[in-house]
Amino acid sequence: MAKFEGKSQRLRERKSLTIPVRVRGRESTTHEWMEVTHVQDVTAFGARFSLMHPTEPGRVLHLTLPMPRQLRSYDWIEDQYQVWTLVRHVHLVTPTPTIQSTPTPTTLPQFEIGVAFIGARPPGQYERDPSRRYQVATLAESGMWTVREIAPPPNPKGPRADDTRLTLMTEVVIELFNETGHIVASENTVSENISRRGAAVYTQMRVELGRFVRLSSSRDKVSRLAAVRACRPGPDGVYRMHLEFLDGTWPLDGIV
Repeated sequence: MAKFEGKSQRLRERKSLTIPVRVRGRESTTHEWMEVTHVQDVTAFGARFSLMHPTEPGRVLHLTLPMPRQLRSYDWIEDQYQVWTLVRHVHLVTPTPTIQSTPTPTTLPQFEIGVAFIGARPPGQYERDPSRRYQVATLAESGMWTVREIAPPPNPKGPRADDTRLTLMTEVVIELFNETGHIVASENTVSENISRRGAAVYTQMRVELGRFVRLSSSRDKVSRLAAVRACRPGPDGVYRMHLEFLDGTWPLDGIV
């Protein structure tokens, strides 16, 4: 064990490398994207890079990169190292544009992503449901992290215990992005309820669990990226999209 811990400590040393990496992500069973970027630094256990596509901690991404062979856990003779990773950290580098008097921007902000390497295969349920989120469990002697699933909340449309949700009809715009980061659909609607951390909005869209959208309000001069936690009809048959904000809170000063 001591030998492994010594090796682990050496391999944990972060190396500053600027090498290309192809990142592949799946937001849902039908929506997949690919982005080429550059690794900023890397260890045998993880890497850091920037992305234009949104993601969140707990999601699974696939990387293909010319990893230094001394840092690999397998594929030593291959030119490219293909490894599944778990998103650990997401830092917003450039903020989400705020709607002013100009047309809504069509590009996403930039994120700095930190990932942990989890092996040559994704978690068992990933192919069936790529929206599932995970957390690291233990570090195996192979040098890869094992993961366990984060249990979804029993009521994804209900407010968190530390989050006051207001029944408030606010005019908003929902924007859905395609695999290149451009707007593929937009809808003017109103919220059913809203809190600092999330919202439920009336919608005619049928958006899958796990997709990312942008929710904006010209009145409040705010725009937030959000993950779709549910999209289902209410008692009146009208669909609601249940969102959790990812890049900041919704301003409710003066209301709560």
